[in-house]
Amino acid sequence: MILRVALMEGTRALRDAGIAGPERDARLLLAEVLGMSVGRLTLEPDWDVTEEQIKRFHGYLARRSANEPVSRILGRRNFWGRDFEVTPDVLDPRPETECLIEAALKGPSPKRLIDLGCGSGIIGVTLLAEWPQAKGVCSDVSQPCLAVTTRNATTHGVRDRLEVQTSSWFEGIAGTFDLIVSNPPYITEEEMAHLSPDVALHDPHLALTPGGDGLSPYRILATGTAMHLAPGGRILVEIGWKQGADVAEIFSQSGLIDVEILPDLDGRDRIVLGRKPH
Repeated sequence: MILRVALMEGTRALRDAGIAGPERDARLLLAEVLGMSVGRLTLEPDWDVTEEQIKRFHGYLARRSANEPVSRILGRRNFWGRDFEVTPDVLDPRPETECLIEAALKGPSPKRLIDLGCGSGIIGVTLLAEWPQAKGVCSDVSQPCLAVTTRNATTHGVRDRLEVQTSSWFEGIAGTFDLIVSNPPYITEEEMAHLSPDVALHDPHLALTPGGDGLSPYRILATGTAMHLAPGGRILVEIGWKQGADVAEIFSQSGLIDVEILPDLDGRDRIVLGRKPH
């Protein structure tokens, strides 16, 4: 079978399964099978696809048709221009989280930062890669998450500047930081029942929701700034799009100043930041 026919059939299969963006996903999966870039697919429409490659492609299409995200199938997610390993043990990072990176980079380079509840380490590792003089800590309650973080840190050349630590939020964390970042679980108990299958069936439950109103991690994070955020230091967190006002109030009540709510690319509340007074 030639490439353009395989791509056409793959797109049709995903469309029939009700997958949004079927052509995009078919191209990503076929490119993986063929070991070529997505952009090259257009240049090689008559490329011969072997029977073994077609079999593998069909396997990928079946998994995607069952709502398994492409990043889960490929085992990686592109984030801030870098490929990061993702496994079933970690949250699949969303494009909206790049808004947190953008906001962090607009501030001064910290000497020491911490990524709490780091999952794949995508936030902490990215910031250390962007700030070559900074040192950091990535913490999580999950050992499998920390193993993924360690591999991602090694891949992107920041392992020597990163401490990986088992911790539930600030438990066992020593010292102060110029920057605290986190993408905590924030989906409310009520919202969990309405998640898309891509999320509900494939992201770890612990990384999605703390239960209740979804705000408990922000209360813990805000309280922890008293001991662990250096004077003048910043905290930045990702939030659910309905939580901006509540999280901003939690931060203000904890004594943080210059509290801001920042939008994502769709204009929805996505990041809350604050600063500790000098």
